[in-house]
Amino acid sequence: MTKDNRTYATGRRKEASARVFLSPGNGSITINRREAPEYFRRATLLMLVNQPFEVTETEGKYDVWATVRGGGLSGQADAVKHGISRCLTLIDEATHRPPLKRSGFLTRDAREVERKKYGQPGARKRFQFSKR
Repeated sequence: MTKDNRTYATGRRKEASARVFLSPGNGSITINRREAPEYFRRATLLMLVNQPFEVTETEGKYDVWATVRGGGLSGQADAVKHGISRCLTLIDEATHRPPLKRSGFLTRDAREVERKKYGQPGARKRFQFSKR
């Protein structure tokens, strides 16, 4: 969806959902009204968010404004990455889609946390078995 030079897309991962807006600019990334380094303090999470720009060779060409809800920081970073990838595809599908698709950024990662079962301490873990 494109409106007045801004592109909008939704990204999801685990329980996190991100609304991402991309507009031509100098490369500033704002997440939940805070700068990205302030919001994602770990360098690996910042690297995740910037990956779509590195793959499409568009670093510093777009400003990102995103709101993220749900999940933890790792899921939120992946949700923002998914939203940015979708936005870049909407901007220029011919040039941006092939490298993003090859890198797997356009596929929604469907893995979710498995629920805990009754009578055991976790989803798969069992209490110690005693024969006698």
